[in-house]
Amino acid sequence: MNITHRPVLLAEAVTALVDGPGIQQQSSPHSVLVIDGTFGRGGHTQALLKELGPDARMISFDKDLDAIAVGQQINDPRLRIVHSSFAHMDQYAEPESVDGILLDLGISSPQVDVAHRGFSFRRDGPLDMRMNTAQGLTVAQWLEQASQEEITRVIKTYGEERFASQIAKAIVAKREAGHSPKTTLELAGLVASVVRTREVGQDPATRTFQALRIFINRELEDLELGLQAALKLLKPGARLAVISFHSLEDRIVKHFLQAHTKVEVPRGLPVRDRDLPQSVLKMIARVKPSEQEVSENPRARSAIMRVAEKRLGVAV
Repeated sequence: MNITHRPVLLAEAVTALVDGPGIQQQSSPHSVLVIDGTFGRGGHTQALLKELGPDARMISFDKDLDAIAVGQQINDPRLRIVHSSFAHMDQYAEPESVDGILLDLGISSPQVDVAHRGFSFRRDGPLDMRMNTAQGLTVAQWLEQASQEEITRVIKTYGEERFASQIAKAIVAKREAGHSPKTTLELAGLVASVVRTREVGQDPATRTFQALRIFINRELEDLELGLQAALKLLKPGARLAVISFHSLEDRIVKHFLQAHTKVEVPRGLPVRDRDLPQSVLKMIARVKPSEQEVSENPRARSAIMRVAEKRLGVAV
């Protein structure tokens, strides 16, 4: 199967980073360093490299070994490919040394469209869902050992699924009967037999698969760590762009940026605006895909990109 991945908000993300003062005002091109937190199939990485000078550097991260294999085929001395989560980016760069950071969250088309990866409820394959297939439990293995209460919590918390308890009960009942779900279609069918109502145009297994994927890959924990790391790594004037695809991750991004773009002052304290200390970040943009992009790539429809810039002269 020839599978391609269309990066979402490609032009907008590149423009948001390279037009920022962190890159535009560099006196020495040797010092330009950009981080792409999720290489995927290299769309954002290669587009950014085209806009950077010959002496710039770029570090791209990915947990997925298939993505790493693609990245290692790129012959560009400016690029370093790292098999790791962007949560650990601060292990690969010094504080206040980075001129732009892009975090493209979620999963890529190749991960969903390849059956053996186990992400899709429409294609039959082993119930895996690990982004890094070299470590950790598969979803099937976790479902074989997790309690009904824990399965309920995960599906409800990470999938916001109303029928989480019923789904967990059905999974445990199958397990006790010796038929724990081992494939994607087995789990999707089991969920469909329990979920009594569904959103228009949405498969009943959508929220359960989302929840299990997020949980097994520690996506929200990695996001929180990655945002904290990015804040430390950004130079003054450098920009952070984050593309999210569902409410859980976007809520984390939104709250993080709000916390660092506002200065809290106790109510009633007689302080004038000009006397307030500056926040660490300032918001630059909130961008959604155009109607044309959504029509050409339906997977872009829920995407939101938030862009913030690190202020000059403010310590983290």
